[in-house]
Amino acid sequence: MIYMDNAATTIHKPKEVIESVVRAMNGMGNAGRGAHENALNAARTVYLAREKLCKFFGADSAKEIVFTMNATESLNIAIKGILQSGDHVITTVLEHNSVLRPLYEMQEKGVDLTIVQSDDVGNISCEEVKKAIRPNTKAIICTGASNLTGNIIDLKCMGEIAKSHQVLFVVDASQLAGIYPINVQELQIDILCFTGHKALLGPQGTGGLYVREGVCVRPLLSGGSGVDTYSKTHPVLMPTRLEAGTLNGHGIAGLSTAIEYIESVGLDVLREKEMALMWQFYHGIRNTSNVKIYGDFQTKYRCPIVALNIGDYDSAEVSDELLMVYHISTRSGAHCAPLMHEALDTKEQGAVRFSFSYANTAEEIEMAIQAIRLIAEE
Repeated sequence: MIYMDNAATTIHKPKEVIESVVRAMNGMGNAGRGAHENALNAARTVYLAREKLCKFFGADSAKEIVFTMNATESLNIAIKGILQSGDHVITTVLEHNSVLRPLYEMQEKGVDLTIVQSDDVGNISCEEVKKAIRPNTKAIICTGASNLTGNIIDLKCMGEIAKSHQVLFVVDASQLAGIYPINVQELQIDILCFTGHKALLGPQGTGGLYVREGVCVRPLLSGGSGVDTYSKTHPVLMPTRLEAGTLNGHGIAGLSTAIEYIESVGLDVLREKEMALMWQFYHGIRNTSNVKIYGDFQTKYRCPIVALNIGDYDSAEVSDELLMVYHISTRSGAHCAPLMHEALDTKEQGAVRFSFSYANTAEEIEMAIQAIRLIAEE
């Protein structure tokens, strides 16, 4: 099996990550729920992971890092925790449903929503975002990179717009974290939402958010915290404020080790391999008759994703043939990005997405190129 669906999840995890999860499952207690060694070991593991992620994202303090089960939970916490009736929020057509659906919910509760359109290749103009600012704008909420096209939003420009207009800047880093360096202070990001199971190479069920000190986010959940047991309300101090119940300590142990692995190999080294594979694939199919590729390939600054269609074939049919005949795993359909498909006029057909990781090889890329060429000739 040739796995090329890494934008959905990476399945080839470093062995160190797997071993770390196994060790944690064999001896980790519940962080903050006891003074015995197993519980203390869990607390140390969780705190160490916070410190690593704090450094990885350029934050000021480990208490600014909150753990969740994925980016969807993080985005729900952020969106529902900062917006209220009468606020105005700006987002883009590039967004995943993990951004759009919570925003639509808030829209029903009285939040005014502006969705900035893209150009023909799926890029967002900072100028259009700037034009959308209103006196009651509370936040700009956008993805770092499209999960469909691989196009990257100019986060530096967006952060400057948000800062100059005193609005919050919330970023969905699901496709960007682990591919490109993200420094929340340099980019002036107020809330960064991330998942652990994609390019960060951690286990599923891990994720989190960075919340800049001073930004008030209402908790989505309340419950056990290990502190202030006799209080009727959930603790207000970060990060406990946004964490209720037992954390996925086993997964967090794996995510912590995954960050170590990325830093030991080098983020740039991993990205350069992934991008080289993407460009090999792109150049191998771009002139193939009957193949249409989506996204902006005039810039080198993009994620290792290539989305395409072959003639008028349904994308699911193409993905099925790639799997059954050529043993290549890809993603077809709408990719949870409905507005992007509308913008690219692929709502009915969907798209076949190839997304690459450091674990892929040049030989696998050649096999994928040949497979696309043969299907296109049918």
